[in-house]
Amino acid sequence: MKPPPFSYHAPASLPHALSLLAETGSDGKVLAGGQSLIPLLNMRLAAPAHLVDINGITELDRVDTDATGVRVGALARHSRVEADPAAAAAVPLLGQGLRLVAHPVIRNRGTTVGSLAHADPSAEMTAALALLGGSVVAASTDGERTIDVADFFVGPMESSLRTGELLVSAHFPRPPAGSGTAFAELARRHGDYAMCGVAALVTLDQDLRVCAARAAYLSVAPVPLVLDLTEPLAGRPPGTADFAAAGRMTRGRLEPEEDIHATAEYRAHLAEVLTARALREAAQAAIRTSLDPAESAREGAPT
Repeated sequence: MKPPPFSYHAPASLPHALSLLAETGSDGKVLAGGQSLIPLLNMRLAAPAHLVDINGITELDRVDTDATGVRVGALARHSRVEADPAAAAAVPLLGQGLRLVAHPVIRNRGTTVGSLAHADPSAEMTAALALLGGSVVAASTDGERTIDVADFFVGPMESSLRTGELLVSAHFPRPPAGSGTAFAELARRHGDYAMCGVAALVTLDQDLRVCAARAAYLSVAPVPLVLDLTEPLAGRPPGTADFAAAGRMTRGRLEPEEDIHATAEYRAHLAEVLTARALREAAQAAIRTSLDPAESAREGAPT
């Protein structure tokens, strides 16, 4: 399989890249890791007249951690983000999700921000950003704008990114103090997109009782879906919390679609089971990090 003809551009600076995107408009496509774009080109599912390769813009290859969370630049590879110790300590969910992304060879080339720009509702990073209430920064010749995650994903493979804009970074906020996170998913084969996946966040109060619980879902809705599951767990220590009830609550609030990989009923069943599992693991992580704050670094560290 070969891609359709296109003009190739390799800007060495961000202003040059933005100028090219403004000039090419809807005929231009950004190339970063290429792990989603190149297969689409080869299968003739996309046919842009221009490719703007941003790999020469070194300022976009960065992972920065501060008191607010982790900011990932547009050229930071999945593997770099996954292996970053400061990012693992601040936002363990990043490492927990990234280790489930495809295979190491894909993570060595694919970019975290590129995955978000692709807006696939079956991708781990879209769910992670949604669960944490993160944001992205889009740049164009008109300047920069910050887009909250709730406004960014608007449909399957569709975002609110405008023609001529480049997604330059994503911000993953630190979870609240006393929180733990976990990822659980099931795929037909290791490395495939999940038939259903759940990212969970549980927060404990000073008495180590659940005060908040949320979960984000892969492969069950057109966009990353986040549910508040605090009600059946609130006020209980993790050891007696009814995580199965939270799973049942989830099943009643989802309307997954059927496809060649799984029936809607099976996806709903997976959502129930994986929700209980992910919440339980997140609550256990919350206990560990509450008792030993240094444990958060180990929660997200690569294994």
